[in-house]
Amino acid sequence: MGRIIGIDYGSKRAGIAVTDPLQMIAGGLQTVASSEALEWLEGYIANEQVERIVVGYPAMLNGSESDTLTLYVRPFVNRLKRKFPDVIVDTLDERFTSKMAVRAMIDGGMKKKDRRDKANIDKVSAAILLQGYLEGVKNEELRFQFDKIY
Repeated sequence: MGRIIGIDYGSKRAGIAVTDPLQMIAGGLQTVASSEALEWLEGYIANEQVERIVVGYPAMLNGSESDTLTLYVRPFVNRLKRKFPDVIVDTLDERFTSKMAVRAMIDGGMKKKDRRDKANIDKVSAAILLQGYLEGVKNEELRFQFDKIY
């Protein structure tokens, strides 16, 4: 079983999170410049077995596309699919992950100075996105098992 990578991709930075090999827990891994994200992923995937990449999909509150999605995320997802054809690339709604990341950092006792660092917010946002993906997959598996029994 390979790892799953979660990416909170923005115009300047990409927060990157990864699961453990059993795909149970997501943790923030790195924040890289968006322009270097593909190169960084290429090096990581060369050394680790990765079966899936989940990219945050920044939709507006009403569900319409945001400028970030149109200008940055969609082209990035297309480049990922071309660069890594053997890796499944999914998108997941990332609304509110940045606010959740700040709240998690406060609750975790992170110093205000460290919370101001946008790289930390992006990394934690990626971990929240990826953990949400994992929980959604688990819920779907449980629903399938329940439907199969009844």
